[in-house]
Amino acid sequence: MAMSSVRAFQSRPARQAVSSAVRVRHGLAPIRCPRALSVVTKASAAPVLPYRVGHGFDLHRLAEGYKLIIGGVDIPHTKGCEAHSDGDVLLHTITDAILGALCLPDIGQLFPDTDPKWKGARSDIFLKEAVRLMEERGYVLGNIDCTIIAQKPKLSPHKENIRNNLCTLLKADPTVVNVKAKTHEKVDSIGEERSIACHAVVMLVRK
Repeated sequence: MAMSSVRAFQSRPARQAVSSAVRVRHGLAPIRCPRALSVVTKASAAPVLPYRVGHGFDLHRLAEGYKLIIGGVDIPHTKGCEAHSDGDVLLHTITDAILGALCLPDIGQLFPDTDPKWKGARSDIFLKEAVRLMEERGYVLGNIDCTIIAQKPKLSPHKENIRNNLCTLLKADPTVVNVKAKTHEKVDSIGEERSIACHAVVMLVRK
């Protein structure tokens, strides 16, 4: 891919164009930037890659009075993620991994926490949009590897439900979706049960 195309796609107008499309789809006024649309059009003519790899990361504070939702599954616990949306750290991470693989704006740009539209929103909305953008650009999920890092609660009993839900959202076979759970050995905010984090690596394959 030519460096000029990469720079154009990563520019502010390009980000605005994608953000505008998302805003219109969810009933919001688009960002007015005609130049942005032309930039994205030019970028779309760049050579097509057979594979794309993306990495996602997210971390949320844990606090009482919130539900703990991981991968779209309600997890019984005394604390939940403090966030603008439902705080699903796993779905946020996967959304960013897919957007990163496509070299698109991140979840915070497409669904800003300053927008009341997304207050308390289900995170599967964000992931479904990322999957739509992936398919629109001619890619399918090759495989994904996720690592949830939490001192408590114990996530082993919930991993299969989480993975099954991810397969549905990602339109993927269970053999290409992996979910791991780790503690943080009682170190820092995660180990002290004040936060929860997640990493995900995704490979997209050209259809």
